[in-house]
Amino acid sequence: MKNKIYDSIVKKEPITAGWSDDKKYCVTTTKGVKYLLRISSLSRYEHRKSLYSMMEQVADLGVPMSVPVEFGTCDDGVYSIQSWIDGGDLESVLPNLSEAEQYLLGYKSGEILQKIHNVFVNDMQSERPDWGASFDHTTDERIQKYRDCGTRFDGDESVIAYLEENKNLIENRPRCFKHGDYSVRNMMLENGELKIIDFERLYFGDPWGDFTYVMLDAPEKQYFSTGQVRGYFNGEPPLEFFKIYTFYVLSSLLPAYYDIEALWDGEIDKLTKQTQEILAWFDNMQNPVPTWYLKDFHVQYIKDTPIYLTKPFDFSCLEKYGTITKVVKHEKGAGNLCFCAEENNKKYFIKFAGAPVENLLDCKPEQVIKQIYQDLAHENLIKLVKSEEAGGGYVNIFEWVDAECIGYPSPPSRQKFLSLTTEAKMRAFDDILNFHSHVAAKGYVAIDFYADQILYDFENNKTMICDIDFYQKSPYYGDKGAWGSSNFVSPEELIPGSRIDKITMVYAMGATAFCIFADYDRSPEAWTLSPELYAVAKRAVSDERSERQQSIEQLIAEWKGGKA
Repeated sequence: MKNKIYDSIVKKEPITAGWSDDKKYCVTTTKGVKYLLRISSLSRYEHRKSLYSMMEQVADLGVPMSVPVEFGTCDDGVYSIQSWIDGGDLESVLPNLSEAEQYLLGYKSGEILQKIHNVFVNDMQSERPDWGASFDHTTDERIQKYRDCGTRFDGDESVIAYLEENKNLIENRPRCFKHGDYSVRNMMLENGELKIIDFERLYFGDPWGDFTYVMLDAPEKQYFSTGQVRGYFNGEPPLEFFKIYTFYVLSSLLPAYYDIEALWDGEIDKLTKQTQEILAWFDNMQNPVPTWYLKDFHVQYIKDTPIYLTKPFDFSCLEKYGTITKVVKHEKGAGNLCFCAEENNKKYFIKFAGAPVENLLDCKPEQVIKQIYQDLAHENLIKLVKSEEAGGGYVNIFEWVDAECIGYPSPPSRQKFLSLTTEAKMRAFDDILNFHSHVAAKGYVAIDFYADQILYDFENNKTMICDIDFYQKSPYYGDKGAWGSSNFVSPEELIPGSRIDKITMVYAMGATAFCIFADYDRSPEAWTLSPELYAVAKRAVSDERSERQQSIEQLIAEWKGGKA
């Protein structure tokens, strides 16, 4: 006779989480293996046996879960033993994850739910009435009880009207076994893998009904919930799903009001608030697609890096420029994607505008930067190789430089740069000044210049400038100046229509000096060079234009004088 796991338990630790009356334990066997032990009253034997059988079927589908391993009776009642999941509950973990990670976990959970819904029991279907007729009766009963109870909520007539007018939506709906409480509270993350727990509410019904309760907190988990719906449907869900989802959500609202006597005042207020929030999801019944659904948010991975998109995009248009080896920068604001590509053993920096990314600055792909890079070609500026239309947008290809960004998006590289000798940092600053002297001589002004555009080649001790796409002919009177980092933007750039010119550029160079020699701190105490050079830099960042050096050449002359 096979040895029972139950008989080998040597340690039991009670688990108090959850609403069930069952007794739950984390148990350890003589072999040191942990399991989940659940004990129910013996009167529930048939129910527990049926549930255990259903869980076995779910596990056989390959669902990552707390796997059932043993069932039986003991002195305390009927027990079931499941594999132990040693991880964190997703409800606690999710807020600490990125938008992309939340979305992808949601997508995975949707794929898993689709598997769970593949558990069909033909003999049980034949024994039960038509789902539409059955739930139709339930809905009528709920509406009548709500009307009889005397309690009302704002917008209730529009809810009842929707239910009465859309009963046909649930006619001939398929049935299967549902998880019953498929929410983040019943999911865990173990070594990065999503695991499903607590199948205690498994029941028979419309598979789409499984979304009814689990998405009541969707507005706080928009990325996860959006991903879950898309994962379930392997893409965009049909409008029919949202209409039926709306039907089930609204139907579930009514019982809470005629059972209101069982609630205390705090819960009544919470229920009223939640009801109004739910009605707002559907624009007071004008739109079945809830407002929490992020229709313009998608995630694609390129070389293990998440790319945020407003809709799926085919990046094969970039293949002719070489093999993409990594994503260098994903600019959600400016609408650009940057990659490193290799062709014939040579690296290139590819900047692509045209993918459907969030474009907060409203930069258009047709805003070609070719002329700017040609006019401002310099030994300290990355070299533009090619600029052309591609994939419905525009691609700019630069020679690759083995240098690191000294801005805060790359903290290790910034600290490495700040740890250089004073002489090395002085040479870097001189390179930046000389390049912008060249910019002024060519009749341009720096727009949106900040530390992220400064690259440093630690092996060859060389400074390079990149990303000068917004540089303009001087003087400039538009509103692009305010796009830059707050550490570099001059007062006049914050006023749309102000004159932006060589004096404005002096401010940017002064801010760069404090970035390099004082880690942005403009106090005398943080300054690491001489008082003379501090005075030069401090003058450059004066709020009053008239108090600054009046040109880059004057700034350079004063800087050289301060070093003497």
